[in-house]
Amino acid sequence: MAEPIWNQFLTERDKAVFAAAGYGARAGFGQRPALLVIDVNYSFCGDRREPILESIKRWRNSCGAEAWDGVARIRELIDVAHAQGIPVIYTTGVRRADNWDSGSWSWKNNRTEEKPLVGHTGRDGNEIVDEIAPEPHDIVVLKQKPSGFFGTNLLSYLVLFGCDSVIVTGTTTSGCVRATVLDAFSNNFRVTVVEEACFDRSQASHAINLCDMQAKYADVLPVQEVKRYLASLPKGLFELPRGVAPMA
Repeated sequence: MAEPIWNQFLTERDKAVFAAAGYGARAGFGQRPALLVIDVNYSFCGDRREPILESIKRWRNSCGAEAWDGVARIRELIDVAHAQGIPVIYTTGVRRADNWDSGSWSWKNNRTEEKPLVGHTGRDGNEIVDEIAPEPHDIVVLKQKPSGFFGTNLLSYLVLFGCDSVIVTGTTTSGCVRATVLDAFSNNFRVTVVEEACFDRSQASHAINLCDMQAKYADVLPVQEVKRYLASLPKGLFELPRGVAPMA
């Protein structure tokens, strides 16, 4: 079995402490999960696969080529969830045109005023990438802070579906994914984080935050195991939105 990605960043003391303190036990899947796709938009992925130091010249929040590896894994999970009738809930950002509501985001980044667009199309960077674009029966939650729960109706949707658990994917591992995981944990949902379906602009932050979540808040599992679990669930568990297909 492969070593966890975070082991390369841990000291021997760290490993001994985690083992002795009992952290990292397996919490287990729930029975009624929702798949969460956190902020997989053009701002965080860029508009094409390219090295991160090239991508962030135009997209300050880009996670570079690793983002597109994650998108491919998320696509696999969405396809299984759709086939089984499991709720798929996306989050993405929203801003006023004048950026006034960026609030505290502007305090820690000196490129906050940039408004990157997708190529020459005029599409906003907060738009979810085409490769995993929501279907009419999926749900999109708009947010302005890291957690998908803060100031949104995400929790009420999970209650409406009768969910007992969430499977979390998206970006960034150290930011919006972690914040969403902590709030899900705090609301007593069982939480699974899909390792290959999360990504971050910092390799160290990605690994260490997976480590912390695995230790205390979530099961960090490989995509193949999560796909098998989703496929094992009985169909018809949820009454999903009917959705309305867009006009041709």
